[in-house]
Amino acid sequence: MSKISWRQVLPLALAAFFVVGSLTNIFAPGSIYEEYLKWGYPRWFHFVSGSLELTAAILLFRAPSRLLGAALGCTVMLAALATVIIHGEHGHAVPPLVAATLSLVVGWTSLRKRMALPAMDQHQRHVQ
Repeated sequence: MSKISWRQVLPLALAAFFVVGSLTNIFAPGSIYEEYLKWGYPRWFHFVSGSLELTAAILLFRAPSRLLGAALGCTVMLAALATVIIHGEHGHAVPPLVAATLSLVVGWTSLRKRMALPAMDQHQRHVQ
């Protein structure tokens, strides 16, 4: 049985989180729609938020775009975190804080892998 690494699972789990979040925001049930209005966002802003989350999810699914997806996801979650903190809804801060943190982890591991690839290519050229 092959061993699956958390480095393989985490980006996909995070992408799934962003897919669910995007669908929830795009099709915003009344309670979510009302929260956006209460926070002072325009009526259409839930589409922007949902679209950004869906874009982050798509980018996270593929390794070549994972770093960009992690950066976008982290940015969206930090904005969500700032929104709930500014409005004193500290109980709602945990999910965006966790998602932003996991996005940073995925971004860091993707960056390290990307930086290691040129060194590996150079080593393989010397071996041949």
